[in-house]
Amino acid sequence: MSVLTLAIPSKCRLMEATSGLLSSAGLAIDRLGADRGYRGVLRGIEGVEIAFLSASEIAQNLRDGKIDAGVTGQDLLTEKIPPDDKAVRLLLRLGFGPANVVVAVPECWLDVATMADLDEIAESFYARHGRRLRVATKYHNLTRRFFADKGVTGYRIVESLGATEGAPAAGIAEIIVDITTTGSTLAANSLKILDDGVILESCAVLAARAAALADPRMERLRALLSSIT
Repeated sequence: MSVLTLAIPSKCRLMEATSGLLSSAGLAIDRLGADRGYRGVLRGIEGVEIAFLSASEIAQNLRDGKIDAGVTGQDLLTEKIPPDDKAVRLLLRLGFGPANVVVAVPECWLDVATMADLDEIAESFYARHGRRLRVATKYHNLTRRFFADKGVTGYRIVESLGATEGAPAAGIAEIIVDITTTGSTLAANSLKILDDGVILESCAVLAARAAALADPRMERLRALLSSIT
């Protein structure tokens, strides 16, 4: 039987939460080589190898077919994998790491409370400034899909390379799409979330390649985690 590869986050907080969840399901991780090694085995289900990767790498490797399953953020999974891609399936929402991907604008934009309002000001903004509204984000695909669904077209995306919430104050963008847990950082930067501007209510998820779903080890892993989430 071939090895089934399960990737989990390599960073401490997410790694600890994932390890704790597996432990609650009666499973444990043994690292191979050293405490900081990037490979391990899953005790409790025979033939499952663990790969320690960043959450972003896990989503990418699932898309590329390099791993069979992984625990990552739903925001990253949805950003990397188009909704019509049937090769990867979201199996379980695991509950930890909750955060929302949101559209936020300056608090001083008193007449802008919804995405429809944003669409209305796009034309006048272009007339005044000779350019489209700029949206700073790391979530290019989520942003494009959401804005298209809301009928907003008068914008362009600018890559966020640092703290996205600081982009409007720095003059880099007028709008941001970013992930937030409490909204306090947005408020500290004089930004507000649009009333209908929650793109995704994210948390950590278990996802798998569709080709691995028939594997009994994958089904056992899903069933064990499902019983405690």
